[in-house]
Amino acid sequence: MSERPVPVGVIGVGSMGQHHARVYNELADATLVGVYDVDSERAKQIAAEYETDALSLDELITAVDAVSIAVPTEYHYDIARNCIESNISILVEKPFVSKAEEGKDLIELADQHGVQIQVGHIERFNPAVEALEEIVPQLDVTAVDARRLGPDPGREIKDTVVSDLMIHDVDIVSSLIDSDIASIQTAGTAEGRYAASTLTFADGTVASLTASRQTQQKIRELTITATDRYVKVDYLDQSIEIHRQSAPDFITDDGSVKYRHESIVENPVVENVEPLKNELQSFLEAVAADTTPSVSGTEGLEVVKIVQEIDEQAFGTEETNEALQ
Repeated sequence: MSERPVPVGVIGVGSMGQHHARVYNELADATLVGVYDVDSERAKQIAAEYETDALSLDELITAVDAVSIAVPTEYHYDIARNCIESNISILVEKPFVSKAEEGKDLIELADQHGVQIQVGHIERFNPAVEALEEIVPQLDVTAVDARRLGPDPGREIKDTVVSDLMIHDVDIVSSLIDSDIASIQTAGTAEGRYAASTLTFADGTVASLTASRQTQQKIRELTITATDRYVKVDYLDQSIEIHRQSAPDFITDDGSVKYRHESIVENPVVENVEPLKNELQSFLEAVAADTTPSVSGTEGLEVVKIVQEIDEQAFGTEETNEALQ
């Protein structure tokens, strides 16, 4: 990092944006210049809480070098374009954009203006996932299974469960498996609140993803079946279990034969850090050094394409499984 903290702002301080403001306020490498929200009273409340100013959008854009954009997806493109044209680097919450062509336009525009785009796929910065990224290259992966389930959050969410929840696991799986997706098969129900999708990769790896806003238990987990190991990641408690050398056995106990199955379980040490803090620190470093962020606009756009295909199969009017462009 440079010696000068990066002047930053937050556009949209609702359920997620308020935490961006909180973390920027805590980070030594950032100066939280101000926040903006269409709800001016909300903006004033968050600004007071984190010792900054509630500004108009134009005032904020002229005062910062970088912003987090945490508004509803339908407004991402217009706000992001405005910021980029003002030579401001942006972190856009997922999904990156509503339409793939919008993402392509923003990436080209950012290149022209020499600014950075990072997409807010926060699970990439979960310490358990960061540890998993070091483990996966050692594995001969057969299958991945991801479950992101929970009850209705009690607030309006316009995005389907695919665009809101499953998108996290689409991003993680795509980053872990070094192969293109060959086919997608999806089913959805419960008016956009439950979906299950199977992604088959060109190398034969199969990923099964399930997302729900209608399950009365909060579950955030990913498992990997490999030739000689089974790896389980719990996103919530930021833990990893590695099961290996699993072997069946029959034992005799008081004259009766019993079956048992034993394996060695390893629990790698995972640093307990707030993923959002890792994410925003990474963004600040990319802005200060003028380097490509850890989750670039290009990566975010590819995830949007996959998610839109899954969404169309699950909840659209047409059943398609065309090759991804």
